[in-house]
Amino acid sequence: MPILNRERRSGTKISKLFGVLPDAGYLIPDCGLNTKAVCRLPIRRMLCVVLCFNSIKIDFLCQPMALFIASLNSGSNGNCYYIGNDSEAVLIDVGISCSETEKRMRMLGLSMKMVKAVFISHEHTDHIKGVSTLANKYKLPVYITPKTAGGLRLIRHLSRPFVADEIIPIGGLSVIPFTKLHDAADPHSFIICYNGVTVGVFTDIGSACAQVIRYFSQCHAAFLEANYEEELLEKGGYPIYLKNRIRSDKGHLSNQQALKLFNDHRPTFMTHLLLSHLSKDNNDPQLVKQSFTKHAGNIEIVIASRYEPSAVHMIGPHQTNQLILENKRQLKLF
Repeated sequence: MPILNRERRSGTKISKLFGVLPDAGYLIPDCGLNTKAVCRLPIRRMLCVVLCFNSIKIDFLCQPMALFIASLNSGSNGNCYYIGNDSEAVLIDVGISCSETEKRMRMLGLSMKMVKAVFISHEHTDHIKGVSTLANKYKLPVYITPKTAGGLRLIRHLSRPFVADEIIPIGGLSVIPFTKLHDAADPHSFIICYNGVTVGVFTDIGSACAQVIRYFSQCHAAFLEANYEEELLEKGGYPIYLKNRIRSDKGHLSNQQALKLFNDHRPTFMTHLLLSHLSKDNNDPQLVKQSFTKHAGNIEIVIASRYEPSAVHMIGPHQTNQLILENKRQLKLF
């Protein structure tokens, strides 16, 4: 997790919120109504603070070997997911522009200096839009299969091929690609492992094949596609060929298919599920969140937005203690 800059001029001084704690002199960036910020504070217990409207959520970082994850954007207008530890991170797809990727990472207190590689799942525009500019600017290796690269105008000298089910080490991270069903040249998804913690990205999937089930069942947290509500798609205005493409075995997972995968194959140690790639026209975020929450138990259900980044979530081998405060001026630690 990045440390916020002491020299930031705007923001609420931590010492005003944590007067009882030593060495709390960093600034939390001021947030707009739809903005969440995450920071690591230089205090003895290392608090992860998430600001959202007037609430503060505090995760006590009991597990030093955690992964930190965020959706920078999720949807047909662009997909980009951040997964990293304290030293390095990877981006899965860069389907938003380079400048927008940088902007959203700054909003979350994340640094591009942490990013050591980009992994591309397939060649559709909403997954590759910003990759050439971003990779060239930061000299990042782009892991992509030759079939996916095809005739794309990607940066050849930065491209790195990979083979399904073979581990790719990125510093302390281990990235494992695996095949999936989707209407693309050579589609893959990925899990990222670090010191016993596993996070997976499961989007743009036509059906929950054996590979998807195998890797989903290993995850402490997952970005899982819930693209459309079957009734909304059926009654919607899309032409029939497009409806059939979406709901085919090489299209996208419906809410019902995603829920079945979640109910039947999630491991007992899963703590977070980020529902991703929701259709703007054929889904309802509140409806899908309610559907999953009924079955989630202690698992945190999050909707990955197509309009703004998510919060940064800490994923450890065990659940962290959490404190949610509605009034930041009434902070009490326990």
